[in-house]
Amino acid sequence: MTEPIVLDSLQRRMRALHSLYYDAVSTMDLDQVNHFEREGVVPIAFCLFHIVNMIDASFMLMTGVAPIWDDDWEARVRPAIADHGKHRTVAEMVHQRIGDYDGFQAYMRAVFTRTEEWLDGLDPEELHRLVIARPFPPQIASTYSARVAGADGITLLDATECWIYQHGLRHMGEIELARGLVGLGGMTS
Repeated sequence: MTEPIVLDSLQRRMRALHSLYYDAVSTMDLDQVNHFEREGVVPIAFCLFHIVNMIDASFMLMTGVAPIWDDDWEARVRPAIADHGKHRTVAEMVHQRIGDYDGFQAYMRAVFTRTEEWLDGLDPEELHRLVIARPFPPQIASTYSARVAGADGITLLDATECWIYQHGLRHMGEIELARGLVGLGGMTS
């Protein structure tokens, strides 16, 4: 049995995480987001597109609902690389740029809203549901979520915590650091 407090905490933390992203994008412009510092340092555009597109893609594994991202969103957002980059190198992803910042923000809002609405309607017992059973396929075996997983595998709670919340915090930290490179301050203390 999962206590409703676990789901309540997850809902509040997800809203807080999303609020950091909303604050970040509202205080940056497209030149700052697409700024290229140097080889080996991905632009803010990578962090933003990567996390939103990964959350969108992960939703399929977690819920069975297809991602929002499609050809229409690609034409609207116009990323330089229409791929979250999970299986690409840093050398490739330093070239990520966002073509339409308003379009990207609309995509981000759609993904975050869907995530929050899903969590709002989730039965706490669903958090126990196994999403990926052991033994893990190679693409999962080397991930943080594989380290977190229990004896049976990755549960919906593990997936939500690792693939959305903790992954989102990781990239927000990168965005906060990169904001300093473009003359902006951090988001939190």
